[in-house]
Amino acid sequence: MHSFNSNSLPMKNIIKIVLLLCIASMAFAVYGQNSCTTDEGVVINGIRWATRNVDKPGTFTEKPEDAGMFYQWNRKVGWNSTDPLVNSDGGTTWNTNEAAGESWRKENDPCPCGWRVPTKGEQQSLVDAGGYWGELNDISGYFFGNGKNSLFLPASGSRGYSNGALDVVGTVGYYWSSNAYYASHAYSLNVYRIVVTVNSNRGKSFGVSIRCIAE
Repeated sequence: MHSFNSNSLPMKNIIKIVLLLCIASMAFAVYGQNSCTTDEGVVINGIRWATRNVDKPGTFTEKPEDAGMFYQWNRKVGWNSTDPLVNSDGGTTWNTNEAAGESWRKENDPCPCGWRVPTKGEQQSLVDAGGYWGELNDISGYFFGNGKNSLFLPASGSRGYSNGALDVVGTVGYYWSSNAYYASHAYSLNVYRIVVTVNSNRGKSFGVSIRCIAE
């Protein structure tokens, strides 16, 4: 029985083996980067909603009651929902400029693959389904739908447009839509204790939550 000796292989075969290993390694890396985050979602009024907020770009939070990260409209940089102020790239300087555009650009969408930021019409469909204010594991927020087809959106608060300061945490939940209202404002789903609305009073440079829908 002969032991393996790389010196017995022709040089061209060694080169082929090395190339195949490199290709396999690259394919694995690409697959890992593009693999989708698992979330079966909940269907309400024909739309499949993710059960958790967006955390870092391309990921969901671990639990439905987790706030995740805050995002400025049409940007893919997440900001933490607790102090001190820091973003998903490690930066600490708040951007006070409003992003241009009438709709959220796909390349700036922080939702995991297979998901996207909802339109204001899709958010209104969720509001039309009805619900109630309550708590999930001691976190205040709003429940939409009923039974197995129910969804919890935490009242995560926001970060202010001028300096990124935390505001109304545990009192209000703001969730971006993909539609702008005009140059400086965009539509958002707003959940309060006594009222739930989709309106245009949110400046684009505010940092708020994102709850995705299936593509």
